[in-house]
Amino acid sequence: MERWDRKQFFAKLAPLDQDQLAKTLWTIYWKGTQEVRRRIEAELDPETARRKRAALESVADPDETLEEVTEFVDLARAGAYLGGDRRVRPSERTRWRFTFRRLFKDAQTALAGPDPYLGAEAIEHLVDLAREMGGYEYFRSEDPIEAARIVISDEVEMLWSRLRQQLDFDSFARRVAPQLLRWESQYGWTRTGFGEVAEKERTLARTLEPLLTTRDGWITFTDRYLEALEAAADAEAKVRNDAWHRDYRREERARDLSDWHSLLLEHLFGGEGEDRLERLIATPAMAGPEVLFIAAQLARRRGELARARQMAAELIQKVPRHPEFLAFARELKVATGDGSAS
Repeated sequence: MERWDRKQFFAKLAPLDQDQLAKTLWTIYWKGTQEVRRRIEAELDPETARRKRAALESVADPDETLEEVTEFVDLARAGAYLGGDRRVRPSERTRWRFTFRRLFKDAQTALAGPDPYLGAEAIEHLVDLAREMGGYEYFRSEDPIEAARIVISDEVEMLWSRLRQQLDFDSFARRVAPQLLRWESQYGWTRTGFGEVAEKERTLARTLEPLLTTRDGWITFTDRYLEALEAAADAEAKVRNDAWHRDYRREERARDLSDWHSLLLEHLFGGEGEDRLERLIATPAMAGPEVLFIAAQLARRRGELARARQMAAELIQKVPRHPEFLAFARELKVATGDGSAS
């Protein structure tokens, strides 16, 4: 059908009153495409349309985003947002959380573009900083992640999903496995574990699980993960006169990654790749009761019940009130000291 010319169009409109014209325009606006809506908005409210266009045009390009993120992270680590540093204005020190949130948004925008790698690097810097916030005072806030209203597991999910689309699987695993090692946190990234943000968080293990769709994928990723553990152990071994801190970090790492290790047991036991579980238990990068728990669960799955019970008893002795250790001991009919003895 040919389009009406101007004369024909206005002839069709002539019989309509103002209400009918408004109703017709509203139908087109509400049911039309986004481009049609934008054009109608531009005609009816040109100033608002101009501001929207300006906002879209002002989004920094990926290079600028990465540069700004790098500067923000460096200043935070230098303590510039705590005061006494002229590189950060006093007004900006109180608005850091808005800047932090905006930088995540800009980085995600860059990540969604045709060349996502600068955006991916920017997000990596920001998540590294977020992970450090649990133990370092970079900003004047009792709980900086809760204050910034950033759900770290959601940010990481978008990053990893995009990388999975762009990279072959081995390249994806080589990049993501060290990130999992650095970023995973057993109780989330807020300091208190309470609040709106904490309620929305998930472990990164659960974020990663849907991206590993085959057994071969689990094996390949586990190999890259074991390599990341070995690299961490080698780096820690080079630090002299720090045995206490090294041991504490290894136990903390095992706790943080406990959910991930449960998934490895589930997906690798009983077939090709099971030997990786033995390597996991033996790694010098982890220590403490959580490693013993992996070994005990593996022994139970293999039918080595006497050995599993012995390790369960040792776990209860080391950490008497740990709910998972208690449940495991009860399943094996091991005395727990709370009246539920075998």
